[in-house]
This record gives sequence, C-alpha cells and structure tokens, in this order.
Amino acid sequence: MKTREIVIGSRRSPLAMAQARLVQKRLESVYPGCRVNIREFVTQGDKKLSWSLEKTGGKGLFTSELEAALLDGAIDVAVHSGKDLPTEIRAGTLVAGCLARACARDVLVVRTGTEKIRTVATGSPRRRGQLKKLFPQADFQELRGNVESRLRKIAQEHAADATVLAAAGLERLGIKTFPGLEFKVLPAEICVPAAGQALIAMQCRERDRDFFAKAAAVAGTRAFEIERAFLSALGEGCHTAFAAHYSRGVLRLFREDFGLRRLKVSFPQNPLKLKEKVKKILEGIL
Repeated sequence: MKTREIVIGSRRSPLAMAQARLVQKRLESVYPGCRVNIREFVTQGDKKLSWSLEKTGGKGLFTSELEAALLDGAIDVAVHSGKDLPTEIRAGTLVAGCLARACARDVLVVRTGTEKIRTVATGSPRRRGQLKKLFPQADFQELRGNVESRLRKIAQEHAADATVLAAAGLERLGIKTFPGLEFKVLPAEICVPAAGQALIAMQCRERDRDFFAKAAAVAGTRAFEIERAFLSALGEGCHTAFAAHYSRGVLRLFREDFGLRRLKVSFPQNPLKLKEKVKKILEGIL
C-alpha cells in the first residue's frame, strides 16, 4: 500500500463524514508524510430510508459498498460507526482498531413544552425495549434519516413527542441545542448503549492491519472487541433488543428476556479465551 496517499471510504451522511474527518486527522497525525483523502459513498441503507431495519434486517446495508471498494483497491480504509458494523465482515478484511471512544450514552430528545411523553420515535428495538420501562404508556414508532432531519421532524413536524439519539453523534456534529427541543442524557443504568456505540471503527484489508492499527486507541479497540464478542455469541444485531457496553472493568448487558445486568469483570487478551469467557458469562445469565 502506498504510504504517501491514503484513501478513506465513508458514507455521505453528515455524521459519517464528521467521523471520517476524525480518522483523517488521526492518520495525518500518526503519518505526517501521508496525504489523506476521503471518498464518499451512498449505501443501500442510505437509499432505502423507507425500509424498516427491524423488519427487513440491517445486515450489510450500510457497509457492503465500502467493503467492495476496499477489496477492489478503490479505498484503503473504510470508516464505520462501531454499532453499525456487522459482526460478520467481508473475507479479506478486518477491523484494525477504533479511535478513542466518545460519550457512549443515549440522549432523550423531547419537544419543548411536552408535559407527558405519549409517543417516542425510534427505530431501535434496543432503545424501545429499555425505554418502555420509563414510558410504559407511550406508543413507539420508527423514525429514520440523518440526525438533523430527525430533530426537525420532532421539533417542527411533531412526528412524535420525543426521540433518542446517541450523545456521540450529537457531539461530533457540534449540536448542543436545537430550537424547540430539550436534550436529556440517559444514564447507562437506564439505557445501556449498543455494542460499539460511540466508537469509530477502521476496516482495512488484512495485509494493512499493522499500518492502521497504529492509529487506533487501545481502550476503544478493546471495548469494541469485547462488546462484539457478545453480539457474536448471541447472534444479535441492530434489529434486536440487545445492548452491551464495557468500560473500566464494568460490563453492562441488556436483553428483554434477562433485563439489565451489571458485572465487574476482566477479560483475557487471547481471542479464544475471550470467547470462552463470554460464553461462561452468558451461561450464568441465560
């Protein structure tokens, strides 16, 4: 791979591009002699905004075009939101690592003046499964689109009384306030984040692993590996009500059949032993 020019592949959405620029900045810092460019892609998931990810499944909808470009040599690294990357990725590629994790918590976005939340717009079964406990009488409906369009739909179109967004996404877009809306950060004890949430993953060809791994953050990459190990063990994905978050020795899990669990635990570095540890934890819960 040429070390003088690196091509990043990213979805075209504002948030995806913001994340790609963070990777660009990081690579330029680690490899000051390189020229780093970003190439934009429109994925099937971006085109099919009317699709319900829960009903149709979201596997590969936001990643297939980027993976194909990697294998074709059109790009050198694909940038993904950690929570959007399927556990099974294209043969010949791997995740070299992740950038440092931003705030992983969810944010409840409520239309100003709402006294009682009767409708919550979210396409995430994970969020719905946990927020039903907070708002047992509320109706839940799906809402897709980029972050700003979702905010406008709640504030201006009254599509629902509230929605839920990732704190990291709002931060990366520089959105601290929005006219007609109130933001309330949800503690992890109330809403466990999705596996990989707030992590930016760098997917590359297998032969380029060491090159991009030098730009990764150790703690962020480790959390990504652990959380995805639980997804793999359970066969879960973005269309199911499952959550996993690991930070500083504390593991939080959520699934509707066993509820929310909080465990203090350490994990081995060896991938096979990590897999065994995850299996043992799940056997003690299920």
